[in-house]
Amino acid sequence: MTNPLAGLFRARQKEAARLDLYGRSMRRCGAYLAAHGGAGDDGRARLAQAIGVLATSLDSPAADPFDALLQVGERALEAGGTSELELALDIAEASAAIRQRSKGAWRLHGLALDGLGREAEALRSYERYLSLLQDPRDAAPRVARRIDTLRQRQACLDKAFALFPGAAGASGPEFAVHVRERAAQHGLGDPKVRRLLEVYGRYRRLVEREPVTAGLVGGTAPLGVSGLRGLVAGRSVCLVSNAADIATSGLGAEIDGYDLVVRCDSFRLRAEGTGERTDLHAVSLRGESPWDGPGWSQRAGVRLVFGDPAAGWRRAVRERLVPGAQDHIGDASLRRPLNDPALLGEDGWGKEPSTAFAALRLLDFLDVSPRLDLIGFGLPGRLRPKEAEWVMDRATHVDDSKMRIALR
Repeated sequence: MTNPLAGLFRARQKEAARLDLYGRSMRRCGAYLAAHGGAGDDGRARLAQAIGVLATSLDSPAADPFDALLQVGERALEAGGTSELELALDIAEASAAIRQRSKGAWRLHGLALDGLGREAEALRSYERYLSLLQDPRDAAPRVARRIDTLRQRQACLDKAFALFPGAAGASGPEFAVHVRERAAQHGLGDPKVRRLLEVYGRYRRLVEREPVTAGLVGGTAPLGVSGLRGLVAGRSVCLVSNAADIATSGLGAEIDGYDLVVRCDSFRLRAEGTGERTDLHAVSLRGESPWDGPGWSQRAGVRLVFGDPAAGWRRAVRERLVPGAQDHIGDASLRRPLNDPALLGEDGWGKEPSTAFAALRLLDFLDVSPRLDLIGFGLPGRLRPKEAEWVMDRATHVDDSKMRIALR
């Protein structure tokens, strides 16, 4: 005989579990606000507002707080920092537990995991999201592109593992380490190593897919490694320090006499000392939220942006480019030249080498300029000690009167 109270008991258990998930989510939001509520940029302000809407909906017996919960997750994604992505993931997990067939919850889950670099897990969540759609072609375009990219990247990892077992599950820095170790162990002439480098190159291109699509404004066009090499080939190059004594040096005319003038990070021009041209501007992203910095408004022919991870680099490029301030933007193949095995693949320069040294080392590596000079970098402190040592070991001429160090 069926117990008529059993169904009611199960329903109450389910409701209690649902309320507990909402409660845990609200406590998680409270902990986030306690730690970050005072930092009031626009993204975090919108997130705080969404948390307030969720709290209000939980206090109203007639309201369904599910949409408000998802909105908190979306606002956390938009804010974009690591703490916010972790909050978005917690919200997504609670949402998927409350409604296991919610497309929005699984989409949010995939995006949060993806932002945190947990790509294999993200792909599973994205595929769960696809399975809930009546027609997979209805998937959000951003997610559909991302699924395709992650599947292709997984195929690269599978091929790498087939060549040299040990790359299974590796991605990002781990894959780079695997490539360097196999190259050191077997030599670059080994056919399997050459094939591994080809696979890694394809993987890197997939990592950096759509590098600047939302940021190509004001006629800006992307520039890759081959494009930069073509720009530099056969031209004299000088890299100019931002030090104050350059402004009063009287070297402006000589600096502007080079074919290509390179400047770094934040700089000011004073024609008689620094020269007036900036053909290439290199800038490094610093801090947890580099997209919050001021726009790159200084006029430059080419702007190279150095930074890691890829997601933060893409967002910073989209949000900080200024229309009309540059003709070209370096694409993602140029965002980490020192430690990318597809370029220099060098270790030992620290987590954040100076922008000037990264630009110099890249130009030296391309090896297509007949003259490569540094101006204003001779004094201690203008390059890091190990960087300065590298420069002086390779200097062909030092002219203190002109504050010049020649590498060619």
